Order: sequence, then C-alpha cells, then structure tokens
Amino acid sequence: MKKIKRNGFVLILVIALIAVIGLEMFVLAGGSNTMLFQADTAYLRAVQSNLVASGLAWAKRNVRNESKEMFDKTIELDVTNMNIRDANLSVVIGAISGEELQAQLSTSCSKSRQTLRSGDKYTIGL
Repeated sequence: MKKIKRNGFVLILVIALIAVIGLEMFVLAGGSNTMLFQADTAYLRAVQSNLVASGLAWAKRNVRNESKEMFDKTIELDVTNMNIRDANLSVVIGAISGEELQAQLSTSCSKSRQTLRSGDKYTIGL
C-alpha cells in the first residue's frame, strides 16, 4: 500500500482558516466601530443635558443678584470644573415677565469626530 501525502491539503486548510479569521475580524471591527459611535453619541447627549441643567441653574441663581445690565448679553460660562473636554456653554438672559425668566442657552460639546450643538430657549420659574 502506498501512503498518500496530505501536506498540500493541510496547507490549503490553514490558508482557508486564515482567510475566514480575517473576514471575522473585519466584521467584528465594523460592529465595534458602530458600538463606539453609539456610545459617544450617548455620552454627548448626557454632557449636553448636564450643560443645559448647569446653565439653567446658573441663570436662576444669578438673575436675582444682578442688575438690568446683564439682560440681553451673551455670557460665556466656565465649564472647566465639569471635566468635559471641548465643551462650551453660553447664556443669554431675556426679559423677566412676572415670575418667569426667559434664557437662551447655547451648548457645544465634542468627542472624537462628533460634535453636538444646541441653542434653545427656556422659561424658568423664579
């Protein structure tokens, strides 16, 4: 009986296995990039919510102590203590009507290639 050499067959199997593993890595990398993008988006939304809450709290607290000169001027707030990189918060205090204050908040925050900006008006009860 003759022995059949299978060295070539095993080599072909190894090469095919390497190709399958490479394809799997490609698919998994795409999935992880999608998950990272979604996690960054959720982080930016949470940061934006924190910036808005901070701006509204600042406006409510400081409008009672300030004169009329503060109204209708853009005030850039320092957010470095919040440990948020690439974040900006500006407040424009509008007129007070009765027991309500109108404030326009502009926020901007970034992470990697994503930037989230907003500029909304809010009514605050005094």
